[in-house]
Amino acid sequence: MNGLPVAGGAFSIGYVHSIYRAPSAEVFTVEGRRFTMRAVVSTNESVLEYYALDGTRVRTPEGMWVLRLAVPATYEELSLLTTAIGRRTLISGGRCLPLFPADGAARVRLAVEERPDARSGPCRPPYDLAALRWAPRALTASPSS
Repeated sequence: MNGLPVAGGAFSIGYVHSIYRAPSAEVFTVEGRRFTMRAVVSTNESVLEYYALDGTRVRTPEGMWVLRLAVPATYEELSLLTTAIGRRTLISGGRCLPLFPADGAARVRLAVEERPDARSGPCRPPYDLAALRWAPRALTASPSS
């Protein structure tokens, strides 16, 4: 069991979209032991279309595409299939926790817990992009001019 300290009540699940090969992230807020997906952020607008969800789309001044969900999805636990291709990674406060195996696939269970021994490390490519570290601000982004 690993952990990532959640900074500012928000975290992202970063990944490389398997079809568009675009760095992307799902943005969550945390309340107690529940977490809510509020937005999707990507370098490629087609990733937002792939989700086929209602919401508000904006392009940030940094060039990121943001979809703020009309109906956020709340979880107490989330099960993910992770691979080295998609490289799912938890991101919060400039820290990253890779969820994927070196090869093959793995099932990962996400849940919010209080833990004093949470582990993480500096973000590596593509999650070291300033654009993806920007993901939590997707909740308040305004369109670019």
